[in-house]
Amino acid sequence: MARRSSFSDGQVPLFDAAPPGAVLPQGARVPSYIEGHRDRLRDRFSNGGADAMPDYELLELILFRSVRRGDVKPLARRLIDRFGDLNGVLSAASARLAETEGVGPAILHDLRLIEAAAHRMARGRVMRRPVLSSWQMLLDYCQTAMAHRETEQFRVFYLDRKNVLVADEAQAQGTVDHVPVYPREILKRALELNASALILVHNHPSGDPTPSEADITMTRQIEAAAAALGLTLHDHLVIGKGREVSFRSEGYL
Repeated sequence: MARRSSFSDGQVPLFDAAPPGAVLPQGARVPSYIEGHRDRLRDRFSNGGADAMPDYELLELILFRSVRRGDVKPLARRLIDRFGDLNGVLSAASARLAETEGVGPAILHDLRLIEAAAHRMARGRVMRRPVLSSWQMLLDYCQTAMAHRETEQFRVFYLDRKNVLVADEAQAQGTVDHVPVYPREILKRALELNASALILVHNHPSGDPTPSEADITMTRQIEAAAAALGLTLHDHLVIGKGREVSFRSEGYL
């Protein structure tokens, strides 16, 4: 039997009687200052791109598609205040997003769709490419996919003999400070894929990517088991918020 182990670690009211986050009633005329604000934001994005726009304004542009009428700036600010930045909003669990005043099914659907598209784009930049020549893109993908998760996730990147990334698979989901890891299943999958090397990845929801003793111990166990099968463990990345730790760079491997 495989040994089970673990890694640690809306809208502003238009009238006084309207509640925060209210949407204009059907047929009501949209005040010109709201329409003007939307047009100005769209023009700024079209002419200057996203670099000069803060996260809450980019989020407003997204919310325009979900909430066709009304002022979404207060909602965008509430979401950024609660989840930290745009990545945090897009990565937040649907249940937590739904707790935010003004967030309904249409907004949840659009945020999940944009999150999925962002992950697919980041993944597409690294799949079927040599890892060494796309290392920063690999780190960017890990940050996009894992840094803002509220629970731990354990992933494995499988590489061929030329160190081309041939598979990216989530092996396990965990809690806020624990994820089960099954070395036998990891190595069995490597053999099924005819992989020659592995990169392990997991996140720390706390935001601090410092490896725990359990992280280090389990990594060395997987390294030894992989070597016995002729497989190479290139690295283990621990993903935090905005930064990551490489076991190889830190001397743990």
